[in-house]
Amino acid sequence: MSFSLRTPTSRWRQIQKENFTQVRDLADFLELSEENRAQLLNAPKFILNLPHRLASKIAKNDINDPLFRQFVPLIAEQEKKEGFVTDPVCDTDFRKEKKLLHKYHGRALLLPTSACAMHCRYCFRQNFPYETGTSDLTRELAYLKKHTDLREVILSGGDPLSLNDAALMQYLHAIDEIPHIRRIRFHTRFPIGIPERIDNSFLELLSGCQKQIYFVIHCNHARELDEDILSALRKVGQLGIPLLNSSVLLKGVNDNEETLLQLCETLIDAGIMPYYLNLLDPVEGSAHFDVPAARGRELLQYVQERLSGYGVPHLVREEPGASSKTRNLSF
Repeated sequence: MSFSLRTPTSRWRQIQKENFTQVRDLADFLELSEENRAQLLNAPKFILNLPHRLASKIAKNDINDPLFRQFVPLIAEQEKKEGFVTDPVCDTDFRKEKKLLHKYHGRALLLPTSACAMHCRYCFRQNFPYETGTSDLTRELAYLKKHTDLREVILSGGDPLSLNDAALMQYLHAIDEIPHIRRIRFHTRFPIGIPERIDNSFLELLSGCQKQIYFVIHCNHARELDEDILSALRKVGQLGIPLLNSSVLLKGVNDNEETLLQLCETLIDAGIMPYYLNLLDPVEGSAHFDVPAARGRELLQYVQERLSGYGVPHLVREEPGASSKTRNLSF
């Protein structure tokens, strides 16, 4: 890896500091009525964290807005439902080191940070016991070196783009030096809220990596996207890095034929391939988002009849202990 870190810009860090973290402040900004405020969860266990850019896209005084539902805590999160648990995909069962998960053959997942640009209310890892006491990945890198059957490292979290470029450079450089690792995959939602994170310094970091990089974003609704975001992502794609999107099927957000079609079309028009449409991981507090698999099949059938094959995501669910995500339309 050849990369000389320049003095990083702090613009995206300053923007991140403007995130809404207090429910009352956001309610005021969204001009919620007293009736709608009564639906809010004012002291959620999983705290509010919402970039101003996304908040500005939410319709005023509308708690059914698809962006509102994704990011604003509601009292519905307090409802208990059988099967909805704190660790729905059993991450802790596959934790080989404090910041490394190894579930599937040929690939392992690094969790270098617990931080995110935003907090999605359906996040399956909101209860994960992250190691936050140190930034050291010595044991995790040793694991990657030892397991020569590994071909891919997935940088997740949290969100890997929450790290500054100096930290990312260290990790990418270390992975670059492991000969049997061929691919590095980023999983990130950061550009959806703070596209300024994809600055020249970050792009230079990516271009200096010797491994094949894949860049997977997480977007559930076309209104999350704007030209600033798409422009930033195009710069990643211009480096020869494939761009993909992974969505979650969410009630009241994208469980509508035209909504899902618009999302897929917006993505492929920008050179981003729809990758997965994930069924909800049943994390405690998210039951109000649940959509049956049968409905997911109907939605993708509608999209498939209207788009080329590369524009149709795979409907998947994660089943703890399976050799991969279940990826077909006949669960």
